[in-house]
Amino acid sequence: MSTSAARIDLPIKGMTCAGCANTVAEALRHEGGVKQATVNFATRRATVIFEPDVTGKEALAAAVSRAGYGVAESQNTAEVEAQEFSEMRQRFIVAVALTAPVFVIAMGHGVFDFPGSLWVQLVLTTPVVFYCGWPFLSGAAKALRRGASDMNTLISLGSLSAYLYSCWAVVTHRHMVYFESAAVIVTLIILGRMLEARARAHTGDAIRQLAALAPLTARVIKRRVEIDVPIEDVRPGDVLLIKPGERVPLDGVVTEGNSNIDESMLTGESMPVEKAQGAAVFAGTVNSSGSLRVSVTKSVEQSMLARIVELVEQAQGQTAPVQRLADRVSAWFVPACLTIAIATFLYWYFIASAVDPLETALLRFVSVLIIACPCALGLATPTAVLVATGRAARLGILFKSGEALESAAEIDTVVLDKTGTVTEGKPRVTTVRPEAGSSEEQLLEMAAAVERNSEHPYGKAIVTRAEGLRRIEVSEFESQPGRGVTGLVEGKRVAISADPTAIDFPAEATVLRVTVDGALLGRIGLADVPRVESSKVIASLKDMGLSVLMLTGDRTSAAQAIANQLGIDSVLAEQLPGQKLEKIGSLQKEGKKVAMVGDGINDSPSLVKANVGIAMGSGTDIAIASADIALLRPDVSLVPKSIGIAKAAMRIIRQNLFWAFVFNLLAIPLAAGAFKQWLGWDLSPMIAAGAMAASSVLVVTNSLRLARLD
Repeated sequence: MSTSAARIDLPIKGMTCAGCANTVAEALRHEGGVKQATVNFATRRATVIFEPDVTGKEALAAAVSRAGYGVAESQNTAEVEAQEFSEMRQRFIVAVALTAPVFVIAMGHGVFDFPGSLWVQLVLTTPVVFYCGWPFLSGAAKALRRGASDMNTLISLGSLSAYLYSCWAVVTHRHMVYFESAAVIVTLIILGRMLEARARAHTGDAIRQLAALAPLTARVIKRRVEIDVPIEDVRPGDVLLIKPGERVPLDGVVTEGNSNIDESMLTGESMPVEKAQGAAVFAGTVNSSGSLRVSVTKSVEQSMLARIVELVEQAQGQTAPVQRLADRVSAWFVPACLTIAIATFLYWYFIASAVDPLETALLRFVSVLIIACPCALGLATPTAVLVATGRAARLGILFKSGEALESAAEIDTVVLDKTGTVTEGKPRVTTVRPEAGSSEEQLLEMAAAVERNSEHPYGKAIVTRAEGLRRIEVSEFESQPGRGVTGLVEGKRVAISADPTAIDFPAEATVLRVTVDGALLGRIGLADVPRVESSKVIASLKDMGLSVLMLTGDRTSAAQAIANQLGIDSVLAEQLPGQKLEKIGSLQKEGKKVAMVGDGINDSPSLVKANVGIAMGSGTDIAIASADIALLRPDVSLVPKSIGIAKAAMRIIRQNLFWAFVFNLLAIPLAAGAFKQWLGWDLSPMIAAGAMAASSVLVVTNSLRLARLD
């Protein structure tokens, strides 16, 4: 996106099928200044990238209106869906109340005949067709004004054909009428839409729950007084008091207090995270124990929670590449079905031998129109993307686009960085080897006394290992870059430096020698050790049929040692960022689909070059911005989970598309009567309406299975 471009999301009202979404998208694309416009039928949302000095929200809304649709006032998709569902339910209740007696009279086969029964059916059916079915009729009229056709066209032609034929039959005193078909068609399709809307509402539950995590108010401390204010009024720099059991209102930094924060709803991390002065906290997380004072660093719109919700909504609003096939099919599907329906009518009226050619031709015509509605086709991809990305977000995995989801499903090679990815990213003491006459405790006590004044990661690791031992004070501390550290401990000069000549230490270890007044006290080995879960992750990736490669800038001996521990067969070490980039490119030239997993900072070029970049992180802006998939906590086990979710989503999408295509390919000939003369198979308009509605509900329900992924 260029710097001059702006982006806006518009909630669209009145869409009933994928054809409607395509119509709105085309209307927006023809608006001056619009660079890109996509409309997601599942989320009822249009995403537009435009030049703000050429057009704006009002002009875009006007373009939508001219296309026959509307822009909802509320940006809350759940509210828009609830309103549409309420209106649909009201029409359905009326339809059922009026259709039931019509159906009973018609299906009674003379049992319920009485003088004027045909007129009663006409009177009861009329409001069903013109009030309950008004959304379809008005949609068809809008399409007609544009010189187009959509699903509403098919439904309207089908129901009106049965209704008008029956009206003509009553006036001309013909015995056979099909008021029940017209009424039941409208009622069943409204039922299907209502069930579809209810099921579709659940597809966005994960994101709505995430968005609802942040409290509506915050307790601000001003002049030593606690004041509850709306979070919209809190500004960066304000100090908040967060008591045990309360949610963190906004992103900030702890200025006072100690506590454990439950970040599971944000990052998927099940264990509480310890927070002390200087630690970052995020909106929506739960303060488990002590009270905290937090200095706000970001407004509500800039919070990590808001960023996550925005990124997932963007991913859900974009069209995945696999959807393009369905879009192309939908573009010609309705005109093709209209042509088939007309050809069916002409065949059964003029060519086929039927007892009543007009009645038979009309029923076939109506059945084809009803069964042909491509609802399931339009819902096949976006509902699966919606559920999968929402579920992934709850697990701490951010897919930044539908394309990232699809690309991740095609991965066959996973390239892993070492430091901070499969290893902890910080050194730990792995070996303590005192000289004769000294002990491990003495060696650690003397080394820790000096290293407490050092900021080096090795020093911090030694101090951590010495916790619980005797604490000794140091004086005359001195750090000599490249030569180590020294200090006076209990009147003795203690020096710590690297020992590259040490033997019998693990290959991945860095060895430090500790001397006291020049005499060797012992050696300490440190290494960046594998994460606890890394070996299981490598095994999981291999079980998925993926090739695993380690690509690192670390020295060869250390990298190979870690690879041997984890079961990684291929290792390239001592690689500079440019060399890593070249290796990714060479793998791609071999036809590999490569996922690069790194820390999101120094691996950024490789993350961008790979087919899918997966950034390890803890919810930082850098991690989110640097890759196609961002992991909100430094947990390498999320890598196979993200690929597994992507593969499951694509499997569901293919199932949905298969069902949608096969349903129409088989049902249309059946409705047209192609199998009537040979096999006796037939499809009435009522059954066609029920089957069409059931296919859409099936597709949405199948997509909802993704919400149960672990």
